[in-house]
Order: sequence, then C-alpha cells, then structure tokens
Amino acid sequence: MTLLLRNRGAMLLLMLNIFLAFTGIGLVVPIMPTYMNELGIGGSIVGLLVAAFSLTQLILSPFAGGVSDRVGRKKIIVGGLVVFALSELLFGLAESSWLLFASRMLGGAGAAMIMPAVMAYVADTTSMEERAKGMGLINAAITTGFIIGPGLGGYLAELGIRVPFFAAAGAAAFVAVVTFAVLPESRSSAELGAAKSIQENKDSKDSLITQLVRSYREPYFFGLLIVFVLSFGLANYETVFGLFVDHKFGFTPKDIAFVITFGSISGAVIQVTAFSWILNRCGENKVISASLLVSGLSIFLTLFVHGYWAIVTVTFIVFLAMDILRPAVGTQLSKMATESQQGFVMGMNSAYTSLGNIAGPIVAGVLFDLDINFPYAVAALVLMLCFLLSLGSRKRMGRPDQQAIHGD
Repeated sequence: MTLLLRNRGAMLLLMLNIFLAFTGIGLVVPIMPTYMNELGIGGSIVGLLVAAFSLTQLILSPFAGGVSDRVGRKKIIVGGLVVFALSELLFGLAESSWLLFASRMLGGAGAAMIMPAVMAYVADTTSMEERAKGMGLINAAITTGFIIGPGLGGYLAELGIRVPFFAAAGAAAFVAVVTFAVLPESRSSAELGAAKSIQENKDSKDSLITQLVRSYREPYFFGLLIVFVLSFGLANYETVFGLFVDHKFGFTPKDIAFVITFGSISGAVIQVTAFSWILNRCGENKVISASLLVSGLSIFLTLFVHGYWAIVTVTFIVFLAMDILRPAVGTQLSKMATESQQGFVMGMNSAYTSLGNIAGPIVAGVLFDLDINFPYAVAALVLMLCFLLSLGSRKRMGRPDQQAIHGD
C-alpha cells in the first residue's frame, strides 16, 4: 500500500483546507461593486485591498513556513484556518474601509499559514515517486477554489450581501475543529526537535529581505524565480483579460466568465488525472521548460488571433500550461529541499507567488493605459526569457537521481 493511499484521509482534509481558503479569496469578486456603493469607496481602494492581502501573505509566508518546520504542520494549518475564519467574519461585519483592510490583511495572514504548511505536509507524507500526484491534487484544490469562489459568492449574496462571508467564516471554523481532531501531525518529535535546533537561530530571526537574499544563494532559487514569473504572468494576463477582450472583441461579461472558467476547470482536471503521469514520464525540468515556452507563445498569440473560439482556444492553452507549471515547480522545490527545510521552502514559494501577484496587476494596469497590447507583450517576453534561462539551469535545478532517470 502506497504512502499516498494510506494517507488518503489526510490528503482529502488538506485539499478541503486549501480549497476553502482559496474559495474565500474569490468570494469577494462579485460582491465588491455593491460594497463599493455601500461604503462609498472607489476603484483605487479596491486595488489596494487586493494588494493588502498579497502583501501580508508575502511578508508572513516565509516565517509561517519556517515555524511549521519547528512546531509542526498541524498547528499552523489549524491556526491559519482560525485566522481565516476571523477575516471572513470581520469582512462581513465591516462598515468602513479600514475594517475591510484589516480583514484582507488577516486573510493574507491565514493564507500565509495554510498554504506552505499544507504543501510541506504533502512533502512529509509522500515518497519522491508520489510527490507529483500529491502536489497535483493540492493545486487542483487551489484551482477549483478560485473557480467556485466567485460563483458561490454571487449565489449566496442573493440571501444577503454579507451572507457569503458569514458562511465562509462558519465553514472555516468547522473545518478547523475537524482538522484539529482528525489530522495527524506529519512530523515526529525527533524531526521537530532537529528542525528547531537547526533553524531557531536562523530563520526566525531573519528579516523577510534577509530570507529573500538567502534564497538567492540556494540551489532551488531558480525554481522560486519561475514561481514569481508564472504568478506575474498569470496575474498580468487575468487582470486585463476582461478589459482586453471587451475593448478588442466586444466580449460580454458572460463570454469572459465562460472563457476563464473553461480554462480553469480544464487545468484542474489535468492536475487530478494526468499531471502525475506527465511529470513521471518527462521529469520536472522538461515539463517546466515546455510549460514556460507554451504559455509565453500562447500569450503572444493572444495579440494576433481574432474571433470568439480563437480566443477561447488560446486562453485554454495559457491556463493549461500555467496549471501544469505551478505544481511541477512545487514538486521540484519539495524534492530539492532537505527534510528540515520543507516548510521554509514552501513558505518562500508562497512569498514569491505573492510578489508576482502584487507586481503583475500593477504592471498590467500601467501598461494597459499606455497601449492595450503592451501587458501581453511584456508578459510573453518575460515568460520566454525565463524559458531560455530554464534551458541553462537544468543541471542546477535537477536532482542527480532524477537526471539519471530522465536524461536531463
């Protein structure tokens, strides 16, 4: 019986945790226009609310990941769910913009605790051969949460504009109790003690800047750079997609929703069904390089295609490539990290994701105001440059045993 099969119950619970967190993030999307009217806030405040979430996640992710190495994954996951529940409750009760900011920052803190601890838990409880399948399942839960969040928020809002947030808070609190009661700790007391003695005088006292600089010297840095690039590229792509197709092709909100949802669902299906086979067949390095190439070329093609189904096809390929790239990089990072560093490395993974999520929308907005085609041209250029760098970094990123197997 494989490790993954023995830990099937834990894996399902982890998927529920990460799904709930990312569903909660998306709940706000269809409701923000009404909140803007109720509280009298403008579009700039909405943009800052998005940035506040990502910035808090960026600051706290490396520390939360390192702490999970020392005190255990379970405590950090449960704590993250509690913080997330409080953030959703506060958002539902908010009557002023500063409370909305406090809520979003709490939400960022909860995500910073949950995401790296869940990924590190998967690394703890899977073999090298099963790691790809485990990471694919977690990323599928993330993708599904992003897909369902806006739709669920819109449906629950029919019962009351604040109902979605109260429902999310209640669900998070319930799952926190279940996780605390059922989920076993993935690390032994000896492993926790060893990690604490190694890291307590290093990670916990380092500033975020110091940790980012330190990551530059690590062999897995290029993987973190790819995490930033894919987050930047995807955030760039999604931020102006609606504006781009509206201005250029006259797409309706229904058209835009269908294109994004179709691409996202297809990516989630691939992550659950074929991702593990693809990664084991080709190896992380080849999959990462191919995904960077395909996503860069597809975003570039967006500038030239015409017609509804052409846009649907190109967007589908972009999302599919990104949805394969994300868990492939996460799998490679987890394999390169030592046992005592799993939480820290996954925390840095989350931090670099946040950096991309902050930079992508800002750059996309500025470039869009200059020229409608500039955001996608720049995103394609960045992804293609990263593809070229990946070709020269395979030996640095690859494990010796994996290189021997896959011939990288």
